[in-house]
Amino acid sequence: MRRLLAAILACTFLAPAAMLAADAGHKVTYDGGSLASIKAGTGLKLYIDSKQVRFVKNNAEVATIPASAITEITYGQDVHRRVGTAVAVGVFTLGVGALTALSKSKKHYVGLTWANGEQKGGLAVQCDKNDYRGILAGLEGVTGKKAVDSETMTVKN
Repeated sequence: MRRLLAAILACTFLAPAAMLAADAGHKVTYDGGSLASIKAGTGLKLYIDSKQVRFVKNNAEVATIPASAITEITYGQDVHRRVGTAVAVGVFTLGVGALTALSKSKKHYVGLTWANGEQKGGLAVQCDKNDYRGILAGLEGVTGKKAVDSETMTVKN
């Protein structure tokens, strides 16, 4: 009886842990780039393997990029005020609406460019605020390239 109870408890606690460990991908939102079959705003899973970077949508691989083909990793963010939320909240409580207007929202973007023989491309994905540092570290680790902050880059027209 004890063994049966121990087996049931082990399956109850170990099975969810094994399922979480098997899915080590990051949720990202495709913002645009060379993937013609994907529309901007589509949710994807990003998997960083030892020799490749994969993008998956609904358990189907959308793109596989060899780590050795990645030529550049960029990072940027979009900061904007929450005006729409402030107006909506301000209808009910003016003070809270004013405070909301002062707050800012940040979106974190990671970009990749690659050249794999004749196949060249690039893309940008929006990452969660808790994931973008890990994604950048993973990409830097498998490619050996340092991520470039797009806001510090100087563009000459």
